[in-house]
Amino acid sequence: MLPLDALFDVRLTAARRYWLALNGRDPGDNPAALSQAQRDHLIDTLRALDARLETATYREIAATLFGASRVLERGWKTHDLRDRTIRLCRLGFELMQGGYRQLLLHPYRQRLF
Repeated sequence: MLPLDALFDVRLTAARRYWLALNGRDPGDNPAALSQAQRDHLIDTLRALDARLETATYREIAATLFGASRVLERGWKTHDLRDRTIRLCRLGFELMQGGYRQLLLHPYRQRLF
Protein backbone atom coordinates (compact mmCIF):
# COMPACT_ATOMS: atom_id res chain seq x y z
CA MET A 1 0.00 0.00 0.00
CA LEU A 2 1.33 3.38 -1.00
CA PRO A 3 -0.06 6.47 0.71
CA LEU A 4 -1.43 9.16 -1.58
CA ASP A 5 0.71 11.99 -0.20
CA ALA A 6 3.20 14.53 -1.54
CA LEU A 7 5.75 11.78 -2.14
CA PHE A 8 3.44 9.30 -3.90
CA ASP A 9 5.30 9.46 -7.20
CA VAL A 10 8.61 8.93 -5.39
CA ARG A 11 7.24 5.89 -3.56
CA LEU A 12 5.78 4.54 -6.80
CA THR A 13 9.14 4.85 -8.57
CA ALA A 14 10.90 3.15 -5.64
CA ALA A 15 8.34 0.32 -5.62
CA ARG A 16 8.75 -0.17 -9.39
CA ARG A 17 12.56 -0.24 -9.08
CA TYR A 18 12.25 -2.78 -6.23
CA TRP A 19 9.89 -4.95 -8.28
CA LEU A 20 12.27 -4.89 -11.26
CA ALA A 21 15.22 -5.89 -9.07
CA LEU A 22 13.23 -8.74 -7.48
CA ASN A 23 12.51 -10.09 -10.94
CA GLY A 24 16.15 -9.98 -12.01
CA ARG A 25 15.73 -6.97 -14.27
CA ASP A 26 17.80 -3.80 -14.27
CA PRO A 27 16.08 -1.22 -12.05
CA GLY A 28 17.90 1.65 -13.76
CA ASP A 29 19.59 4.63 -12.19
CA ASN A 30 18.63 5.70 -8.69
CA PRO A 31 16.94 9.10 -9.04
CA ALA A 32 17.76 9.96 -5.41
CA ALA A 33 21.49 9.24 -5.65
CA LEU A 34 23.89 11.97 -4.57
CA SER A 35 26.10 13.43 -7.27
CA GLN A 36 29.87 13.02 -7.09
CA ALA A 37 30.21 16.69 -6.09
CA GLN A 38 27.71 16.23 -3.25
CA ARG A 39 29.53 13.11 -2.04
CA ASP A 40 32.88 14.93 -2.16
CA HIS A 41 31.38 17.83 -0.17
CA LEU A 42 30.11 15.44 2.51
CA ILE A 43 33.50 13.73 2.67
CA ASP A 44 35.21 17.10 3.18
CA THR A 45 32.61 17.93 5.82
CA LEU A 46 33.30 14.76 7.78
CA ARG A 47 37.06 15.24 7.50
CA ALA A 48 36.72 18.82 8.77
CA LEU A 49 34.51 17.66 11.64
CA ASP A 50 36.98 14.96 12.65
CA ALA A 51 39.83 17.45 12.61
CA ARG A 52 37.87 20.02 14.60
CA LEU A 53 36.93 17.40 17.21
CA GLU A 54 40.66 16.73 17.54
CA THR A 55 41.15 20.47 18.25
CA ALA A 56 42.74 21.35 14.91
CA THR A 57 42.58 25.01 13.93
CA TYR A 58 40.65 26.19 10.90
CA ARG A 59 43.94 27.04 9.21
CA GLU A 60 45.27 23.50 9.76
CA ILE A 61 42.04 22.01 8.45
CA ALA A 62 42.12 24.24 5.36
CA ALA A 63 45.75 23.35 4.70
CA THR A 64 44.88 19.65 4.84
CA LEU A 65 41.72 19.84 2.75
CA PHE A 66 42.76 22.40 0.14
CA GLY A 67 46.55 22.25 0.19
CA ALA A 68 49.05 24.19 2.24
CA SER A 69 50.09 26.29 -0.75
CA ARG A 70 46.59 27.78 -1.00
CA VAL A 71 46.55 28.82 2.65
CA LEU A 72 48.72 31.91 2.83
CA GLU A 73 50.05 33.49 6.00
CA ARG A 74 48.83 36.93 4.99
CA GLY A 75 45.16 37.71 4.89
CA TRP A 76 43.87 34.56 6.59
CA LYS A 77 41.03 36.41 8.33
CA THR A 78 39.57 37.45 4.98
CA HIS A 79 40.58 34.38 2.97
CA ASP A 80 37.72 32.60 1.20
CA LEU A 81 39.08 29.20 2.29
CA ARG A 82 38.70 30.27 5.93
CA ASP A 83 34.99 30.90 5.43
CA ARG A 84 34.60 27.68 3.48
CA THR A 85 36.38 25.70 6.21
CA ILE A 86 34.19 27.23 8.92
CA ARG A 87 31.06 26.36 6.94
CA LEU A 88 32.27 22.76 6.51
CA CYS A 89 32.86 22.46 10.26
CA ARG A 90 29.44 23.93 11.07
CA LEU A 91 27.74 21.54 8.69
CA GLY A 92 29.69 18.66 10.23
CA PHE A 93 28.48 19.59 13.70
CA GLU A 94 24.89 19.90 12.41
CA LEU A 95 25.12 16.45 10.84
CA MET A 96 26.61 15.03 14.03
CA GLN A 97 23.73 16.44 16.08
CA GLY A 98 21.09 14.65 14.04
CA GLY A 99 21.04 16.64 10.82
CA TYR A 100 22.29 13.60 8.90
CA ARG A 101 18.65 12.52 8.70
CA GLN A 102 18.11 15.34 6.19
CA LEU A 103 20.23 13.28 3.78
CA LEU A 104 17.42 10.72 3.69
CA LEU A 105 15.10 13.35 2.22
CA HIS A 106 17.43 14.22 -0.66
CA PRO A 107 16.30 15.35 -3.28
CA TYR A 108 12.68 15.50 -2.10
CA ARG A 109 13.23 17.77 0.91
CA GLN A 110 11.55 20.79 -0.74
CA ARG A 111 8.28 18.85 -1.10
CA LEU A 112 7.93 18.43 2.64
CA PHE A 113 8.99 21.82 4.01
